[in-house]
Amino acid sequence: MIDLLKKIFGISPKINLADIVKEGAIILDVRTKGEYASGHIRGSINIPLDKLAANLNKFKGKNKAIITCCESGMRSASAKGILTSNGFANVHNGGSWLSLRRKLDIY
Repeated sequence: MIDLLKKIFGISPKINLADIVKEGAIILDVRTKGEYASGHIRGSINIPLDKLAANLNKFKGKNKAIITCCESGMRSASAKGILTSNGFANVHNGGSWLSLRRKLDIY
């Protein structure tokens, strides 16, 4: 069951997200502007999920690593789906922004 959930949400234990960030990955927070304003990962960009499809032109190059995050991991999984279905090849679901921040040790 856990493996199925990891597959659905795009979480892979083999990928070290901290290494990807060190290599220049974009951290994309897809929460609302208000949620983002209440706390976020330093250096992340905020494009709410409902505005993501209309803002794909803000990403330069479809091979650059992108890590999505949100409050719980649900919207970030949807964001990963939107990005990959539009040709972005290196997208990772980081899950909740708080969990991702702890993994990256970025405060």
